[in-house]
Amino acid sequence: MEKNSTLLTEFVLRGITDRSELQVPLLLVFFLIYVTTMVGNLGLIFLIWKDPHLHTPMYLFLGNLAFADACISTTVTPKMLMKFLNKNDMISVGECFAQYYFFCISATTEIFLLVAMAYDRYVAICNPLLYLVVMSKRLCTVLISISYIIGFVNCGLNIGLLFRLTFCKSNIIDHFYCEILQLYTISCTDPSLNTLVVFICASSIQISTSVTIIVSYARVLFAVLNMKSERGRRKAFFTCSAHLLSVSLFYGTLLFMYVSPGSGSGKQKDKIYSLFYTVVIPLLNPFIYSLRNKEVLGALKKFIKC
Repeated sequence: MEKNSTLLTEFVLRGITDRSELQVPLLLVFFLIYVTTMVGNLGLIFLIWKDPHLHTPMYLFLGNLAFADACISTTVTPKMLMKFLNKNDMISVGECFAQYYFFCISATTEIFLLVAMAYDRYVAICNPLLYLVVMSKRLCTVLISISYIIGFVNCGLNIGLLFRLTFCKSNIIDHFYCEILQLYTISCTDPSLNTLVVFICASSIQISTSVTIIVSYARVLFAVLNMKSERGRRKAFFTCSAHLLSVSLFYGTLLFMYVSPGSGSGKQKDKIYSLFYTVVIPLLNPFIYSLRNKEVLGALKKFIKC
C-alpha cells in the first residue's frame, strides 16, 4: 500500500476552530497574548541581565525559564496567527517536524529547569548558611546544561523515530500545531513503536521530576512551618507558592496530554490542554514570578527611572 500511494509532502493544520466568525476575534486575542508573552519574558531576561542584584542562582534559573517560555510561544503562536490572518493552513513535512522539535526541546528543558528551581529553593530555605557554597556558579551551570542536553536528547529520539513513518493517507492534522500524537493518527506506517517511546519518555520524565519536586517542597514546607520568624515564613511561602503554581499548571496539562489514557485522541479537550502549555503558561509565568517579587519590581523601577 505504501509503495503504491503518493507520499505526502504537506499537511493541513485544522487550527483551533473552523468557525469563520471567530477568526478575527481570535487573531486579536492571540496576537495580544503573544506580544504580552514576549515582552514579559524577554523583559524579565533583560532585567536579570541588567541588574547586578539579580545575578543569583534563583534568577539565573528564572531567566532560562523565561527563555524557554519565549521559545515555546514563538514556536507555536506565529503559525497560528498566520492561519487566522490569511487562512494559510499548509505546512510542509520538514517545517512540521522542525516546529515540533523546537517546541519539544523548550518544553523538556522547562521541566528540568523547574526541578533545578525546586532544588534551589530547598537549599535556600533548609540550608541558608550553606546556600552560596552549595549553589555555586559551577553547579548552576551544570544543572542548566543538563536541562538543555536532556531536552535535545529526548526530542532528538522522538524526531528520529518520526522519520520511520510515512504519510500517504489523510494530510489533515486536527490541531493548531504539529503535535506528535496527531501525526501518529494520520500515518500509514504502524506508529506503535513511536507511541510506546513517547509514553515511556514522557512518563519517566514527568514521574522522576515530579517526585523530586514534591520531595523538595515537602522538606521546604516542613522547614517553613518550623521557622520562628513570621516574616520569614511569609516570604518563604510566597516564593514557593508562586513556583508551585507554575509547576502545577505545566505538569498538569502535560500529564493529561501525554501520559493519561486516551491522550492524543484529537478531541477538543486536547486542544485546550495544548493551549495551556503552549500559550497560557508562557504568558503567566513572568507575572507569577514577578508581581510579588520585590527584587524584580525594584529592578524594574530602577530601569524606568534611568
